[in-house]
Amino acid sequence: MSAGLRTGYKQTEVGVIPEDWEASGLGHFWSVTDCKHVTAQFVPDGFPLASIREVQSRFVDLKNAKQTTANFYNLLIEGGRKPRPGDMILSRNATVGEVAQVADWHPPFAMGQDVCLLRKKSESHSTEFLQAIFRSPVILSQLANLMVGSTFKRANVQQIRNFSVPMPPPSEQRAIAAALSDVDALLGGLDRLIAKKQGLKVAAMQQLLTGQTRLPGFSGEWEVKRLGELGLIYGGLTGKTKADFGDGAARYITFMNVMSNVVIDCEIFDRVNVSTAETQNRAKKGDLFFNGSSETPEEVAMCAVLLEDVQDVYLNSFCFGFRFREDVAANGVFFAYYLRSKEGRELMKALAQGSTRYNLSKVALLNSSLRLPEHFEQTAIATILSDMDTELAALQARRSKTQALKQAMMQALLTGQIRLVTPRT
Repeated sequence: MSAGLRTGYKQTEVGVIPEDWEASGLGHFWSVTDCKHVTAQFVPDGFPLASIREVQSRFVDLKNAKQTTANFYNLLIEGGRKPRPGDMILSRNATVGEVAQVADWHPPFAMGQDVCLLRKKSESHSTEFLQAIFRSPVILSQLANLMVGSTFKRANVQQIRNFSVPMPPPSEQRAIAAALSDVDALLGGLDRLIAKKQGLKVAAMQQLLTGQTRLPGFSGEWEVKRLGELGLIYGGLTGKTKADFGDGAARYITFMNVMSNVVIDCEIFDRVNVSTAETQNRAKKGDLFFNGSSETPEEVAMCAVLLEDVQDVYLNSFCFGFRFREDVAANGVFFAYYLRSKEGRELMKALAQGSTRYNLSKVALLNSSLRLPEHFEQTAIATILSDMDTELAALQARRSKTQALKQAMMQALLTGQIRLVTPRT
C-alpha cells in the first residue's frame, strides 16, 4: 500500500480504487467491434439501423431508425457484428461516448455508421455497470482529451479499447448498477410527474385565460379592450456604452430575465452606472416588460411582470416597458400569463415584422385588442396559474437535488469510496 492511501485501496490509472478491484483498458474486459464501413440502401420497410441518433438513451431506440434491405442487413452483421442482448452500441463520432443497451425485446437490427459494438468477454460482467461508467467522470474526463475546443473529434476503435475503466467483482458491479438504477427510476418518475403537471398547466392556461372555463363565483361577459386604453409604453436604457455596465449603484433588468420569467427575478439584476443628471425611465412595481425583437416571430414580445417594489432599477435597452394607468384595475400576472399563452403568442406573432430578425411595432401592440375579465377574476386566474408554477418549481428543484445526489453516488460507488458488497478478506 502506498503512503497516504486508505487501508484496502490502491493507486491505479483511474485513480484510487479498492485492492480487490481491477483497472485496465476497456478492451481487457469487453470486445470493441467497429461498424461495417458500408453505405447501406435505405428502404421504407426493412431491418432497422442503429446509428448515433439511436444510442442517446438507456436502450437502443429504433422507433425512427432508418431501415435497410435483407441483403445489406446480412452484410452489416458479418464478423460478429450482430447485436445481441447484453451488448451495447457506442457512438464514436459527434456525441462520442453515448452508449445504449441492446435488450432481448429488440427486433433484429444492424449497426449503421459512426458506432461500434461493445460485448462483454465474461457473462458475469454487468452491462448496466459499464453503461454507468460511460456516463461518469471516469470516462468523461478521458473523453475531454478527444475534444478540440468544445467539439468532439472522432474516436477510433483502438482509442475506445484503451479507455481506462475500473472493474469491481461481478457481484459488486450488479449492486452498484442496481443502486444507480433506483435513482434513475426516481428521476424518471419525477420527469413524468413534471411533464404531467406542465400539461395540466398548459390546459389550464388555455381554458382559464380564454374564458372557456370559469372559476366558481364568476360570471358575465368579458370585455374587449385595446392595450392602449390601459396604459403607456416606455423605453429601456438609452445612451449607454459598454463601460457603463457591470458596475455602478443602479441596477437593470436583463433581456434574459424578461424572456425567461413570467415574474421578474429580482435576485439577478445586473449593475449599471446611471448618473443623477440622466433622464432614464425607472421600472416600477406592476410594470410589464417585453422584448422588442427576436430571431423568430414566436418569441417576439415575451411578457414579464415586476411584482416587487425596488428602487433605482431600469430596463435593458433591448426591451420596453408598459405601465398601467393609475385608474386602471389590472393584474399584471394575468397579463403576463395571457401574453405567454397560445392565444397571446398568436397575437404577438401576427404583429411581428421582418424576415431574418423580427421586430414588434409598439403602435401595433397598443392597438391590439384583448378580451379581458374584470380585475377580481384576473387575480383569481393568476393565483391558480402561479400556484401551478410554484408546484412545478418545487418539483424541478427536487429533481435537481436528486440529480446531484446521483452524481455524488456515481463518484462514490464507481471508485469504491463506498462499498455495497463486503470485500473478501
